Amino acid sequence: MSDFKVIEIKKSVFENNDREADRLRAKLKEDKTFLLNLMSSPGSGKTTTLKGTIARLKDEYKIGVMEADIDSDVDAKTISETGAKAIQLHTGGMCHLDAGMTEQGLDSIDANEFDFVILENVGNLVCPAEFDTGASKNAMILSVPEGDDKPLKYPLMFTICDCVLINKIDTKSVFDFDDEAVVERIHKLNPKAEIFFISAKTGEGVDKWCDWLRKEIDEWNK
Repeated sequence: MSDFKVIEIKKSVFENNDREADRLRAKLKEDKTFLLNLMSSPGSGKTTTLKGTIARLKDEYKIGVMEADIDSDVDAKTISETGAKAIQLHTGGMCHLDAGMTEQGLDSIDANEFDFVILENVGNLVCPAEFDTGASKNAMILSVPEGDDKPLKYPLMFTICDCVLINKIDTKSVFDFDDEAVVERIHKLNPKAEIFFISAKTGEGVDKWCDWLRKEIDEWNK
């Protein structure tokens, strides 16, 4: 018989976070504030996609943006140029945001003043998928240069997302990327996931993504 106790810390951390996330989500619903948690690898085009999204929606909704990163304020400066209110969240070396950290950011940006708040999560396909932020919806970006095999390598990320954007479709002539294969792989993990093929650079497909957002925001804020 062992003379020490084994404590499942990871399970406890997740359970506590899930409770906080559910509480935060209920508060956002009550305040009629839609929170989108946007995730991806570094360099997938999150910030460029957000700029195009804000340009299309800023006359319809009051938008706030929380830029999460280990360090720097580059993204917040870029987003603030769109006219949306932006704040930078430094995670102190952590590769994700949890519900408590998200709520701190929401309090700092005065989220109840906004119809639509975007959390641009830390660039990472692993850790952010493990922690519920309390968001109304989760979305992620997969860029063509990353390859169509990413749903096989990072299944949890694709499983928890309500919407997947396949970005940089303007580069498909350069990279070996199979549209049908990636859709099949995503839907095998998550049959309900909405998938949009976009180019944040050229604007192709971004209107359809924004139509999906309008529907979700309006439904949430009824």
